[in-house]
Amino acid sequence: MLTNISNVLRACAQRNGSVALVSARTYADFTTEASFEIKKCDIHKFEEAPATEVVMTRDEGLKYYRVMQTIRRMELKADQLYKQKIIRGFCHLYDGQEACAVGIEAGINLTDHLITAYRAHGYTYTRGGTVKQIMSELTGRKGGIAKGKGGSMHMYTKNFYGGNGIVGAQVPLGAGVALACQYLENNQVSVSLYGDGAANQGQIFETYNMAALWKLPAIFICENNRYGMGTSVERSAASTDYYKRGDYIPGLRVDGMDVLCVREATKFAADHCRAGKGPVLMELQTYRYHGHSMSDPGVSYRTREEIQEVRGKSDPISLLKDRMLNNNMASIEELKEIDVSVRKEIEDAAQFATTDPEPPLEELCNHIFHDNSPMEVRGVNPWTKLKSVS
Repeated sequence: MLTNISNVLRACAQRNGSVALVSARTYADFTTEASFEIKKCDIHKFEEAPATEVVMTRDEGLKYYRVMQTIRRMELKADQLYKQKIIRGFCHLYDGQEACAVGIEAGINLTDHLITAYRAHGYTYTRGGTVKQIMSELTGRKGGIAKGKGGSMHMYTKNFYGGNGIVGAQVPLGAGVALACQYLENNQVSVSLYGDGAANQGQIFETYNMAALWKLPAIFICENNRYGMGTSVERSAASTDYYKRGDYIPGLRVDGMDVLCVREATKFAADHCRAGKGPVLMELQTYRYHGHSMSDPGVSYRTREEIQEVRGKSDPISLLKDRMLNNNMASIEELKEIDVSVRKEIEDAAQFATTDPEPPLEELCNHIFHDNSPMEVRGVNPWTKLKSVS
Protein backbone atom coordinates (compact mmCIF):
# COMPACT_ATOMS: atom_id res chain seq x y z
CA MET A 1 0.00 0.00 0.00
CA LEU A 2 2.72 2.46 1.01
CA THR A 3 4.69 1.52 -2.11
CA ASN A 4 1.62 2.34 -4.22
CA ILE A 5 1.28 5.73 -2.51
CA SER A 6 4.95 6.43 -3.24
CA ASN A 7 4.50 5.54 -6.91
CA VAL A 8 1.46 7.82 -7.23
CA LEU A 9 3.30 10.75 -5.63
CA ARG A 10 6.32 10.28 -7.89
CA ALA A 11 4.10 10.03 -10.97
CA CYS A 12 2.37 13.30 -9.99
CA ALA A 13 5.73 15.03 -9.68
CA GLN A 14 6.90 13.73 -13.06
CA ARG A 15 3.66 14.75 -14.82
CA ASN A 16 4.25 18.23 -13.44
CA GLY A 17 7.52 18.39 -15.35
CA SER A 18 9.41 18.49 -12.07
CA VAL A 19 12.25 16.29 -11.02
CA ALA A 20 10.89 13.58 -8.75
CA LEU A 21 12.50 13.72 -5.33
CA VAL A 22 13.23 10.17 -4.27
CA SER A 23 14.34 9.18 -0.81
CA ALA A 24 17.31 6.89 -0.59
CA ARG A 25 15.57 4.98 2.18
CA THR A 26 12.79 2.43 1.70
CA TYR A 27 9.52 2.66 3.60
CA ALA A 28 10.58 -0.33 5.69
CA ASP A 29 13.11 1.99 7.37
CA PHE A 30 10.41 4.29 8.75
CA THR A 31 8.64 4.05 12.10
CA THR A 32 5.05 2.94 11.47
CA GLU A 33 3.67 4.61 14.61
CA ALA A 34 4.91 6.68 17.52
CA SER A 35 3.69 8.04 20.85
CA PHE A 36 3.59 11.75 21.56
CA GLU A 37 3.12 13.86 24.67
CA ILE A 38 0.62 16.62 23.99
CA LYS A 39 -0.55 19.62 25.99
CA LYS A 40 -3.21 18.90 28.60
CA CYS A 41 -6.62 20.45 27.99
CA ASP A 42 -8.16 22.79 30.53
CA ILE A 43 -11.45 21.29 31.68
CA HIS A 44 -14.77 22.62 32.97
CA LYS A 45 -17.23 20.29 34.76
CA PHE A 46 -15.39 17.20 33.53
CA GLU A 47 -13.86 14.82 36.05
CA GLU A 48 -11.08 13.84 33.68
CA ALA A 49 -9.40 15.35 30.62
CA PRO A 50 -8.55 13.84 27.22
CA ALA A 51 -5.37 11.75 27.05
CA THR A 52 -2.02 13.53 26.92
CA GLU A 53 -0.07 10.47 25.72
CA VAL A 54 -1.32 9.74 22.20
CA VAL A 55 -0.36 7.55 19.26
CA MET A 56 -0.13 8.63 15.63
CA THR A 57 0.60 6.22 12.79
CA ARG A 58 2.78 7.10 9.86
CA ASP A 59 -0.20 6.87 7.48
CA GLU A 60 -2.21 9.26 9.68
CA GLY A 61 0.67 11.72 9.84
CA LEU A 62 1.11 11.75 6.07
CA LYS A 63 -2.62 12.23 5.59
CA TYR A 64 -2.80 15.12 8.08
CA TYR A 65 0.24 16.74 6.48
CA ARG A 66 -1.18 16.51 2.96
CA VAL A 67 -4.62 17.87 3.93
CA MET A 68 -3.18 20.77 5.95
CA GLN A 69 -0.78 21.67 3.15
CA THR A 70 -3.64 21.54 0.64
CA ILE A 71 -5.76 23.92 2.72
CA ARG A 72 -2.78 26.25 3.24
CA ARG A 73 -1.86 26.36 -0.45
CA MET A 74 -5.49 26.70 -1.52
CA GLU A 75 -5.96 29.73 0.71
CA LEU A 76 -2.73 31.35 -0.51
CA LYS A 77 -3.87 30.86 -4.10
CA ALA A 78 -7.27 32.38 -3.21
CA ASP A 79 -5.43 35.39 -1.78
CA GLN A 80 -3.51 35.76 -5.03
CA LEU A 81 -6.63 35.47 -7.22
CA TYR A 82 -8.48 37.96 -5.05
CA LYS A 83 -5.73 40.53 -5.45
CA GLN A 84 -5.92 39.96 -9.20
CA LYS A 85 -9.68 40.71 -8.96
CA ILE A 86 -10.55 37.25 -10.26
CA ILE A 87 -12.25 36.42 -6.95
CA ARG A 88 -14.62 39.16 -5.83
CA GLY A 89 -16.88 39.90 -2.85
CA PHE A 90 -16.49 38.51 0.66
CA CYS A 91 -13.59 36.13 1.23
CA HIS A 92 -12.32 34.90 4.61
CA LEU A 93 -9.14 32.81 4.59
CA TYR A 94 -8.26 29.94 6.94
CA ASP A 95 -4.47 29.74 6.76
CA GLY A 96 -2.99 29.26 10.22
CA GLN A 97 -6.02 27.41 11.54
CA GLU A 98 -5.57 24.17 9.56
CA ALA A 99 -5.02 21.98 12.64
CA CYS A 100 -8.57 22.80 13.79
CA ALA A 101 -10.32 21.45 10.68
CA VAL A 102 -8.04 18.45 10.23
CA GLY A 103 -8.05 17.55 13.94
CA ILE A 104 -11.84 17.78 14.21
CA GLU A 105 -12.35 15.55 11.17
CA ALA A 106 -9.88 13.03 12.60
CA GLY A 107 -11.99 12.87 15.78
CA ILE A 108 -15.42 12.32 14.19
CA ASN A 109 -16.84 10.41 11.22
CA LEU A 110 -17.92 11.69 7.80
CA THR A 111 -21.41 10.44 8.71
CA ASP A 112 -21.44 12.99 11.55
CA HIS A 113 -22.58 16.54 10.81
CA LEU A 114 -20.76 19.87 10.72
CA ILE A 115 -21.78 23.49 10.27
CA THR A 116 -19.58 26.57 10.44
CA ALA A 117 -19.49 30.31 9.81
CA TYR A 118 -18.10 32.05 6.73
CA ARG A 119 -14.43 30.95 7.09
CA ALA A 120 -15.47 27.73 5.43
CA HIS A 121 -13.04 26.74 2.65
CA GLY A 122 -11.02 24.33 4.81
CA TYR A 123 -14.06 22.51 6.13
CA THR A 124 -15.54 22.23 2.65
CA TYR A 125 -12.39 20.37 1.67
CA THR A 126 -12.20 18.10 4.74
CA ARG A 127 -15.90 17.26 4.36
CA GLY A 128 -15.32 15.89 0.85
CA GLY A 129 -15.26 18.84 -1.54
CA THR A 130 -12.46 19.00 -4.10
CA VAL A 131 -9.98 21.83 -4.58
CA LYS A 132 -11.32 22.32 -8.11
CA GLN A 133 -14.91 22.69 -6.83
CA ILE A 134 -13.88 25.12 -4.09
CA MET A 135 -11.71 27.31 -6.32
CA SER A 136 -14.42 27.37 -8.99
CA GLU A 137 -16.99 28.44 -6.43
CA LEU A 138 -14.72 31.27 -5.35
CA THR A 139 -14.55 32.50 -8.95
CA GLY A 140 -18.29 32.03 -9.52
CA ARG A 141 -18.10 29.30 -12.17
CA LYS A 142 -20.46 26.45 -13.16
CA GLY A 143 -18.05 23.85 -11.80
CA GLY A 144 -18.21 25.33 -8.30
CA ILE A 145 -19.45 23.26 -5.40
CA ALA A 146 -22.60 25.44 -5.24
CA LYS A 147 -22.64 25.80 -9.03
CA GLY A 148 -21.04 29.24 -8.81
CA LYS A 149 -23.95 30.83 -6.96
CA GLY A 150 -22.72 30.63 -3.36
CA GLY A 151 -19.24 32.08 -3.38
CA SER A 152 -16.80 32.03 -0.49
CA MET A 153 -19.35 31.97 2.33
CA HIS A 154 -21.86 29.42 1.01
CA MET A 155 -20.35 26.03 0.23
CA TYR A 156 -21.99 22.71 1.04
CA THR A 157 -21.31 18.98 0.83
CA LYS A 158 -22.97 15.89 2.28
CA ASN A 159 -23.41 16.34 6.05
CA PHE A 160 -21.86 19.82 5.80
CA TYR A 161 -24.33 22.67 6.07
CA GLY A 162 -22.11 25.63 5.19
CA GLY A 163 -20.71 28.30 5.19
CA ASN A 164 -23.16 30.79 6.82
CA GLY A 165 -22.95 34.55 6.47
CA ILE A 166 -24.94 35.67 9.53
CA VAL A 167 -22.72 35.89 12.60
CA GLY A 168 -23.58 33.13 15.07
CA ALA A 169 -26.73 32.00 13.24
CA GLN A 170 -25.22 28.62 12.35
CA VAL A 171 -25.11 27.53 16.01
CA PRO A 172 -28.88 27.11 16.54
CA LEU A 173 -29.04 25.40 13.13
CA GLY A 174 -26.38 22.96 14.30
CA ALA A 175 -28.40 22.28 17.45
CA GLY A 176 -31.36 21.50 15.21
CA VAL A 177 -29.24 18.95 13.36
CA ALA A 178 -28.26 17.46 16.74
CA LEU A 179 -31.96 17.24 17.65
CA ALA A 180 -32.55 15.32 14.42
CA CYS A 181 -29.71 12.92 15.31
CA GLN A 182 -31.26 12.36 18.73
CA TYR A 183 -34.74 11.86 17.26
CA LEU A 184 -33.49 9.39 14.65
CA GLU A 185 -31.33 7.55 17.22
CA ASN A 186 -28.53 7.23 14.64
CA ASN A 187 -25.62 7.65 17.12
CA GLN A 188 -24.33 10.64 15.16
CA VAL A 189 -23.15 14.00 16.50
CA SER A 190 -23.46 17.56 15.23
CA VAL A 191 -20.48 19.93 15.36
CA SER A 192 -21.24 23.67 15.33
CA LEU A 193 -18.31 26.05 14.87
CA TYR A 194 -18.13 29.78 15.52
CA GLY A 195 -15.46 32.37 16.30
CA ASP A 196 -14.58 34.35 19.39
CA GLY A 197 -16.35 37.36 17.86
CA ALA A 198 -19.61 35.44 17.47
CA ALA A 199 -19.32 33.96 20.97
CA ASN A 200 -21.04 37.04 22.44
CA GLN A 201 -24.19 36.56 20.34
CA GLY A 202 -27.35 36.00 22.37
CA GLN A 203 -28.67 33.21 20.15
CA ILE A 204 -25.64 31.11 21.06
CA PHE A 205 -26.52 31.24 24.76
CA GLU A 206 -30.15 30.37 23.95
CA THR A 207 -28.86 27.37 22.04
CA TYR A 208 -26.67 26.27 24.95
CA ASN A 209 -29.74 26.28 27.17
CA MET A 210 -31.86 24.14 24.86
CA ALA A 211 -29.01 21.74 24.13
CA ALA A 212 -28.37 21.24 27.85
CA LEU A 213 -32.07 20.79 28.64
CA TRP A 214 -32.56 18.20 25.92
CA LYS A 215 -29.12 16.57 26.26
CA LEU A 216 -28.45 16.96 22.54
CA PRO A 217 -25.48 15.19 20.90
CA ALA A 218 -23.98 18.59 20.03
CA ILE A 219 -20.36 19.73 20.10
CA PHE A 220 -20.10 23.52 20.17
CA ILE A 221 -16.63 24.67 19.10
CA CYS A 222 -15.34 28.21 19.47
CA GLU A 223 -12.36 28.76 17.17
CA ASN A 224 -10.67 31.47 19.22
CA ASN A 225 -8.20 33.14 16.85
CA ARG A 226 -7.84 36.07 19.29
CA TYR A 227 -9.32 38.80 17.09
CA GLY A 228 -13.02 39.07 16.22
CA MET A 229 -12.81 41.05 12.97
CA GLY A 230 -10.23 43.49 14.37
CA THR A 231 -10.97 43.55 18.09
CA SER A 232 -8.89 41.50 20.53
CA VAL A 233 -10.80 39.14 22.79
CA GLU A 234 -9.68 41.10 25.87
CA ARG A 235 -11.41 44.23 24.57
CA SER A 236 -14.65 42.53 23.50
CA ALA A 237 -15.36 39.92 26.18
CA ALA A 238 -15.68 40.28 29.95
CA SER A 239 -14.74 36.60 30.20
CA THR A 240 -12.35 35.09 27.69
CA ASP A 241 -12.77 31.57 29.13
CA TYR A 242 -15.01 30.61 26.24
CA TYR A 243 -14.99 26.93 27.19
CA LYS A 244 -16.76 27.79 30.46
CA ARG A 245 -19.53 29.82 28.92
CA GLY A 246 -21.93 26.90 28.64
CA ASP A 247 -22.36 27.03 32.43
CA TYR A 248 -23.87 23.56 32.98
CA ILE A 249 -22.35 22.27 29.73
CA PRO A 250 -18.92 20.68 30.32
CA GLY A 251 -16.08 22.31 28.43
CA LEU A 252 -12.54 21.85 27.11
CA ARG A 253 -9.90 24.42 26.22
CA VAL A 254 -7.56 22.97 23.60
CA ASP A 255 -4.33 23.90 21.83
CA GLY A 256 -5.83 24.55 18.41
CA MET A 257 -2.41 24.74 16.72
CA ASP A 258 -1.70 21.06 17.42
CA VAL A 259 -3.64 18.63 15.22
CA LEU A 260 -3.19 15.81 17.76
CA CYS A 261 -4.55 17.91 20.63
CA VAL A 262 -7.61 18.80 18.56
CA ARG A 263 -8.08 15.20 17.45
CA GLU A 264 -8.00 13.76 20.95
CA ALA A 265 -10.27 16.44 22.41
CA THR A 266 -12.80 15.96 19.60
CA LYS A 267 -12.83 12.17 20.09
CA PHE A 268 -13.33 12.73 23.81
CA ALA A 269 -16.23 15.13 23.19
CA ALA A 270 -17.84 12.87 20.57
CA ASP A 271 -17.70 9.86 22.92
CA HIS A 272 -19.41 11.97 25.61
CA CYS A 273 -22.20 12.92 23.19
CA ARG A 274 -22.68 9.41 21.81
CA ALA A 275 -23.03 8.10 25.37
CA GLY A 276 -26.14 10.25 25.76
CA LYS A 277 -24.56 12.63 28.26
CA GLY A 278 -25.48 15.79 26.37
CA PRO A 279 -23.50 18.58 24.69
CA VAL A 280 -19.86 19.63 25.05
CA LEU A 281 -18.34 23.08 24.56
CA MET A 282 -14.80 23.27 23.16
CA GLU A 283 -12.53 26.28 22.75
CA LEU A 284 -9.70 25.89 20.25
CA GLN A 285 -6.94 28.44 20.79
CA THR A 286 -5.73 29.16 17.28
CA TYR A 287 -4.50 32.00 15.06
CA ARG A 288 -5.25 33.34 11.59
CA TYR A 289 -2.35 34.61 9.51
CA HIS A 290 -4.44 36.76 7.17
CA GLY A 291 -6.77 39.55 8.23
CA HIS A 292 -10.40 38.90 9.13
CA SER A 293 -11.36 39.21 5.47
CA MET A 294 -9.65 40.39 2.31
CA SER A 295 -10.56 44.00 3.12
CA ASP A 296 -8.56 43.74 6.36
CA PRO A 297 -4.75 43.93 6.05
CA GLY A 298 -4.56 42.38 9.53
CA VAL A 299 -1.78 44.59 10.88
CA SER A 300 -3.62 47.67 12.19
CA TYR A 301 -4.58 45.94 15.46
CA ARG A 302 -1.61 43.57 15.81
CA THR A 303 2.03 43.77 14.84
CA ARG A 304 3.82 41.97 12.04
CA GLU A 305 6.22 40.71 14.70
CA GLU A 306 3.36 38.99 16.52
CA ILE A 307 2.29 37.20 13.36
CA GLN A 308 5.86 36.11 12.61
CA GLU A 309 6.33 34.88 16.17
CA VAL A 310 3.27 32.63 15.89
CA ARG A 311 4.46 31.36 12.51
CA GLY A 312 7.89 30.62 13.93
CA LYS A 313 6.83 28.95 17.17
CA SER A 314 3.35 27.48 16.68
CA ASP A 315 2.69 26.85 12.99
CA PRO A 316 0.52 23.69 12.83
CA ILE A 317 2.12 22.31 9.67
CA SER A 318 5.67 22.87 10.90
CA LEU A 319 4.80 21.25 14.24
CA LEU A 320 3.50 18.10 12.54
CA LYS A 321 6.42 18.03 10.10
CA ASP A 322 8.98 18.26 12.91
CA ARG A 323 7.27 15.46 14.83
CA MET A 324 7.36 13.15 11.85
CA LEU A 325 10.97 13.89 10.96
CA ASN A 326 12.22 13.69 14.55
CA ASN A 327 10.53 10.31 15.04
CA ASN A 328 11.69 8.80 11.75
CA MET A 329 8.13 8.65 10.39
CA ALA A 330 8.98 10.35 7.08
CA SER A 331 11.90 11.84 5.19
CA ILE A 332 12.34 15.43 4.04
CA GLU A 333 12.31 14.19 0.45
CA GLU A 334 9.00 12.40 0.90
CA LEU A 335 7.34 15.47 2.40
CA LYS A 336 8.73 17.56 -0.44
CA GLU A 337 7.09 15.14 -2.88
CA ILE A 338 3.77 15.82 -1.16
CA ASP A 339 4.41 19.57 -1.40
CA VAL A 340 5.07 19.29 -5.15
CA SER A 341 1.93 17.21 -5.67
CA VAL A 342 -0.21 19.66 -3.67
CA ARG A 343 1.12 22.69 -5.56
CA LYS A 344 0.32 20.96 -8.86
CA GLU A 345 -3.22 20.19 -7.72
CA ILE A 346 -3.78 23.81 -6.65
CA GLU A 347 -2.40 25.24 -9.90
CA ASP A 348 -4.56 22.89 -12.00
CA ALA A 349 -7.64 23.84 -9.95
CA ALA A 350 -6.89 27.55 -10.32
CA GLN A 351 -6.50 27.15 -14.08
CA PHE A 352 -9.89 25.42 -14.27
CA ALA A 353 -11.49 28.04 -11.99
CA THR A 354 -10.42 30.86 -14.29
CA THR A 355 -11.49 29.19 -17.58
CA ASP A 356 -14.70 27.35 -16.60
CA PRO A 357 -17.78 29.27 -17.86
CA GLU A 358 -20.01 31.27 -15.54
CA PRO A 359 -23.53 29.91 -14.93
CA PRO A 360 -26.06 31.31 -17.44
CA LEU A 361 -28.78 33.72 -16.29
CA GLU A 362 -31.54 31.17 -16.90
CA GLU A 363 -30.06 28.95 -14.17
CA LEU A 364 -29.98 31.75 -11.59
CA CYS A 365 -33.07 30.58 -9.69
CA ASN A 366 -32.55 26.83 -9.97
CA HIS A 367 -32.32 24.72 -6.83
CA ILE A 368 -34.33 27.05 -4.59
CA PHE A 369 -36.16 23.91 -3.46
CA HIS A 370 -34.76 20.43 -3.11
CA ASP A 371 -37.60 18.48 -4.72
CA ASN A 372 -40.28 20.61 -6.31
CA SER A 373 -42.03 21.01 -9.65
CA PRO A 374 -40.58 23.73 -11.91
CA MET A 375 -41.95 27.12 -10.94
CA GLU A 376 -41.74 30.73 -12.07
CA VAL A 377 -39.76 33.19 -9.94
CA ARG A 378 -40.17 36.94 -10.21
CA GLY A 379 -37.01 38.79 -11.18
CA VAL A 380 -35.99 42.32 -10.20
CA ASN A 381 -39.33 43.57 -11.55
CA PRO A 382 -42.74 41.93 -12.09
CA TRP A 383 -42.13 41.58 -15.85
CA THR A 384 -38.91 39.58 -15.55
CA LYS A 385 -39.76 35.92 -15.18
CA LEU A 386 -37.21 33.23 -14.31
CA LYS A 387 -37.75 29.54 -13.84
CA SER A 388 -36.67 27.45 -10.86
CA VAL A 389 -35.88 23.79 -11.42
CA SER A 390 -35.02 21.52 -8.48
